[in-house]
Amino acid sequence: MAKADLAARGLLRELRIDAPPVDPFDLAELLGVLVVPQHMDDDVSGMLLRKDGTCVIGVNQAHSFQRQRFTVSHELGHLRLHEGRPLILDTDARVNYRNAVSSLATDREEIDANRFAAALLAPEDMVRRAAQHISFRTTDDLVQVLAKRFQLSEVAMTYRLMNLGILSGPAH
Repeated sequence: MAKADLAARGLLRELRIDAPPVDPFDLAELLGVLVVPQHMDDDVSGMLLRKDGTCVIGVNQAHSFQRQRFTVSHELGHLRLHEGRPLILDTDARVNYRNAVSSLATDREEIDANRFAAALLAPEDMVRRAAQHISFRTTDDLVQVLAKRFQLSEVAMTYRLMNLGILSGPAH
């Protein structure tokens, strides 16, 4: 199991979360991380700022609810997995951004943070348990029900089910 999966599982265990939907905004609050909705360029989903022990996640308020949930989870992944990159804001600070590049999965830290977010929002054991208790006629039905239960987009749930080996290809 990948480091990101283990970190997400550990955080859920630490905070005693065992049923969907996982609320990344609540998790951030429990971890002492302030989440601030912001006006951002459309290609920027969010950012993580760490300074002197304080952590702030900025999230693009123009994005959909599901996208904001994933972004906050992604930034929590950076918080748990990575040291951050330097950026000058008015003073030295350590920052991670989530933008169009992060979704391309070309940067190791972005791949890790995306994997963490998926494992946090749709933990393998919870997804498998939920899938076993759903009667469905098509894979689209399964994806729709699980996406709603886990508060993910259908596209994100399809990818999660494929990555877990529950689906072999896109739903239809």
